[in-house]
Amino acid sequence: MAAQDPGELFDVVDEDDRVIGQATRAEVHARGLLHRAVHVFLFNSTGELLLQRRSAWKDEFPLCWTSSASGHLDAGEDYAAAAVRELREELGITAELEFLTKLPASPETANEHTALFRTVSDERPVFPLEEIESVAFFPPEDVARMIADEPGAFSPPFRELFRWAHHFSTILLTIPLTLL
Repeated sequence: MAAQDPGELFDVVDEDDRVIGQATRAEVHARGLLHRAVHVFLFNSTGELLLQRRSAWKDEFPLCWTSSASGHLDAGEDYAAAAVRELREELGITAELEFLTKLPASPETANEHTALFRTVSDERPVFPLEEIESVAFFPPEDVARMIADEPGAFSPPFRELFRWAHHFSTILLTIPLTLL
C-alpha cells in the first residue's frame, strides 16, 4: 500500500496491547485509537545515530526529525516483522535487529504501543522522497542537545524513545564496532 493510504488497515488494541478490533489509518488517527508502531535506531560503526527528517507530506509530524526508520504495524503483523519491513522500505537496508524495549501507548507515543529496535550498519541509506525529506548521522550527545534546544523539531514518539535510550545510555555507548 502507499505510504499514506488512509484505507490502510491497523489492529486497534487496548491498554495491554491486546487486539480488540481493526480500523483504517484515517479512523485510527482521527479517533485517537490505540494501535501499534515500531521504531529502529540505526547506528553507524562509529556510534552515530541516523535520524530522518519526515517529508512535508506525512500525515503526522511533517518535517520533524525522527527515528532512523519507523512505522505502523499492518493488521496481523508482529513487531519484529514490521521493524524489518520499515527498515527496508524506508532506508533500503536489510540488517539484523536487536529488540530494546516496548513503550506503552500514551499521548507521548501518539497513542501507539511502540517497540524499539536497533542495528548497526554502514550501508548507505536509500529513501523514498515522498516519506523522507533527508537523513543525517549525529553523535547521540548532539541529538540530546538538539532535543533540549528545540524539542518541537522532533516527533514526540522519537523524543520519548530517545529519552528512554538516553536514560539507559549504556545502550548508546556500548555499540559494537563490528557490524551485527
